[in-house]
Amino acid sequence: MSDVPAAIKAAYDPERFRADGHRLIDALADQLAAWHAREGKAIPWHDPHEARTEWASQLHTNEAHAVVGGADLVADLARIAAASTALHHPRTMGHQVAPPLPGAALAELVSALINNGMAVAEMGPASTPIELSVIDWMCTKIGFSPGGAGVLTSGGSVGNLTALLAMRQAKAGYDAWSSGAHAGPPLGVIVSSDAHYSIDRALRVMGWGDGGAIRAEYDHRHRMTAASVEAAIAKAQGGTRSSSSRMSTGSEASGPVGARRVIGIVAAAGSTATGAFDPLDELADVAEKHGLWLHVDAAHGGSVALSETQRSKLKGIERADSVVWDLHKLMMMPALVTAVLFRQSGHAWEAFAQRASYLFADAKPSEKWWDLATRTLECTKRAMAIEMWTALRVHGESWFGAVVDRQRQLAIHLAQLVDAAPDFELALAPESNIVCFRHIPEGVPEDARETLDRHNRGLRERIVEDGTFYIVGTQLPGGFYLRSTLMNPMTEHDDLTALLDHIRTLAR
Repeated sequence: MSDVPAAIKAAYDPERFRADGHRLIDALADQLAAWHAREGKAIPWHDPHEARTEWASQLHTNEAHAVVGGADLVADLARIAAASTALHHPRTMGHQVAPPLPGAALAELVSALINNGMAVAEMGPASTPIELSVIDWMCTKIGFSPGGAGVLTSGGSVGNLTALLAMRQAKAGYDAWSSGAHAGPPLGVIVSSDAHYSIDRALRVMGWGDGGAIRAEYDHRHRMTAASVEAAIAKAQGGTRSSSSRMSTGSEASGPVGARRVIGIVAAAGSTATGAFDPLDELADVAEKHGLWLHVDAAHGGSVALSETQRSKLKGIERADSVVWDLHKLMMMPALVTAVLFRQSGHAWEAFAQRASYLFADAKPSEKWWDLATRTLECTKRAMAIEMWTALRVHGESWFGAVVDRQRQLAIHLAQLVDAAPDFELALAPESNIVCFRHIPEGVPEDARETLDRHNRGLRERIVEDGTFYIVGTQLPGGFYLRSTLMNPMTEHDDLTALLDHIRTLAR
């Protein structure tokens, strides 16, 4: 007779899991169909204070303030889905997060149930070789030779930090891992004035302070050019004061650079603010000329490698030392899944070279290359390659190329609608699936920046509160613009026309 308490045994009962699973899939399929039919809100917005109070009140407690339980799991999960931002709703056009493939969500269920940590291969006997095979495939797609390597990690912020730590270890001229961040001269990297804030944050985590990110100006297409990088290198070496510029968050980035030894360049392939692609081949030439590390933040744009018509935007990425590529963006995977790829396999574990005898038995990382904790900040890393591996086997890589092209076509169509409308203004022609535009109310001249900024910020707030559509905003040099990221391949041209009409209605 089992000595497992009845309540514990019931919670792990396979038949209970089977019954709950059937009910949950039915409920989620119904919700998915409703979203596809454009029923309900794209974002069911509620005041944060009220929402927090409401959800907290449902954790029913007894006299001892202990949560008592007894709720219906499936009903709660279905209610949470209905109350969440509906990424599968075709009129959700906000952030760069995918409406994940339903099949990938099922794969994630398996990943969650097996719960194999990924520090050492013996803890993930299936998921570790699956991840290594996905990494190899991604290295091939961006043109790295068979010597490339990498790891999957939890998001672009961790991914960029991982790549920059490897850059420091390779290019600093001293062992920062063993001797500390300030064991040598102050270091810096060249970044675009439009760079994602995670780059600046990573450099500050590394102890580089205000001057670690040396800003290079971008051109009229929001691209960091070779000429601007050369100018930034000269400025850094001379210790001159950096010019004020705005990061994608809208915060000011200015101050004294001080004399810095530049060791790298961070380029963008699909920037967050506008979706711009830097000229990677030109920047690779500059990196080679000065002996610098070239890192490409391709979190958003790496997926165009699978597009027959768009992959030329990545020309030169095969010359990068490191690349970050998100699978939870245009690869339609559940968040967060980010690949950190290195052209030379040795760099994949140099950033985190350390001893952990209970895991690695003092073996060199190159000797136990299958133990992934040698390559990442994370230790009990979740098995995050299963979703991508199964999706490739089911759909084939050409399906993903078609999705990338579909999103780009939707962005072009929205840009054309905006450009043809006398009451809207396009910030710039989109290079990817991101469109930045603003509404110009009647009687307000286009050069009345303060008035237009206030008007469009107010519109953005009303759009969220209304919830019929979901878009975001961004601060560009010309002012505040509305920003739509076309992430849902189920979005149609009629939805884009309806978006502009809806904005007009709210503007009245």
